[in-house]
Amino acid sequence: MKENSLRRVLHAALRYLPLILFAIVVASFSLMSSRFLDLRNMVNIVIQSAHIGILGIGMTFVLLTAGIDLSVGAIMYLACAVFAVYLVALPIWLALPAVCVIGAAFGAVNGFLITRFNVASFIATLSTLFIGRGIALFVTGTQLITLPKPVLELGRTTIFGLSWTVWAFGLTLAASLYVLSQTTFGRQVYAVGADPDAASKAGIDVKRILFFAFVICGFLAAVSSLVSASQVGSISPNFGIQKEFAAIAAAVLGGTSLFGGRGGVLGTVFGAILIQTVQNGLVIINADPYIYPVVVASIIFFAVMADSLRTNFLERIDRRPIRVEGQGS
Repeated sequence: MKENSLRRVLHAALRYLPLILFAIVVASFSLMSSRFLDLRNMVNIVIQSAHIGILGIGMTFVLLTAGIDLSVGAIMYLACAVFAVYLVALPIWLALPAVCVIGAAFGAVNGFLITRFNVASFIATLSTLFIGRGIALFVTGTQLITLPKPVLELGRTTIFGLSWTVWAFGLTLAASLYVLSQTTFGRQVYAVGADPDAASKAGIDVKRILFFAFVICGFLAAVSSLVSASQVGSISPNFGIQKEFAAIAAAVLGGTSLFGGRGGVLGTVFGAILIQTVQNGLVIINADPYIYPVVVASIIFFAVMADSLRTNFLERIDRRPIRVEGQGS
């Protein structure tokens, strides 16, 4: 009886690990500073985490297929670089969708390399990371570029009192939840990540699912770049750098497995907000800025370690004992 109770407690703790961590972080920083729980600060955390959340949602699609995309930061930079240099003369309503198309096209290149030539996603996207960032540096001339006035105005736009970035974050989450939970494509994404051989035998076009997972990831990387750029008002050579690690950490902290087939975008949102909450809390308590990278790196390490432990524990907890015929008779 005690063993079953312990098993249920461990099961619940591992399933709701992001919420538990979030509660611990919020409680800790609220004790250190009375300003932390201010409503305006809470809203700022959500606004600041929007671009990482959107990027992490795209990464979740790839991770669910047991892949990984290291090029999302380069996609962010390249999409905004092309926009700032070549598409700036277009009307904003036409330029913004064009940026998203650039992101989707870059994701399609990743998908093509992986599915057509059977290149491991880690190697393929590591290569396109350098290629994409190199092209973006060439386009911008390695210069800081200030974005046009319409983009700056977009960054200040509010709808019903909330920043447009929050609405973009929410719409991305809602659309992704629907795709993964209510569509055939979403169910096939989980099937491919859990066991690609079994999915193929069941009639699922595994390469097609992998290809479109990377297209979605590239598309959302471009959306994330627009959200981030509208907030800062400019792009520099460091724009989007190392964002892939934050996106992976957000997804894994949210319960998405690096081994595929387990997780979801709702957890990724909590993971993104958790990372931003930690960074915001460090600013609130006036922590040494030099420890910020250490803290973020520790979160990424913990996310990977927690994913490994969670996968092993859940497999043990969910495994049912096999009863041998005639045993106990």
